Amino acid sequence: MSWAGAEDVFISTSLASYLDKKLLVLLRDGRKLLGLLRSFDQFANVILEGACERAIVGDLYCDIPLGLYVIRGENVVLIGELDLEKEELPPHMTQVSVEEIKKAQKAEKDATDLKGSMRKRMEFLDFD
Repeated sequence: MSWAGAEDVFISTSLASYLDKKLLVLLRDGRKLLGLLRSFDQFANVILEGACERAIVGDLYCDIPLGLYVIRGENVVLIGELDLEKEELPPHMTQVSVEEIKKAQKAEKDATDLKGSMRKRMEFLDFD
């Protein structure tokens, strides 16, 4: 058959076209997971093989290995295929160890918390 039927359109728009391909999965909490899609169901629950979490802070990044990973569909925001022939990250990014990225994440969180608390203290000023 040379034309696509209704069932072929459905298959091409589902996750079936991504099976056994390297994917990026963005989660609701902001985490980014990479891995090979091995299985999925109608609720977008997915199983990634060789999964790792990509943590990025500024120009630093680290891939934290997770192994076989099951993701509940309600936590998935975006799923996209990675092009294996292209460079995944810009050249200015520097890969660091897990310990270094954890320190950088803590410093970033502390800075954000401080900024928020300073803003609350200054709410009585009307800048408008």
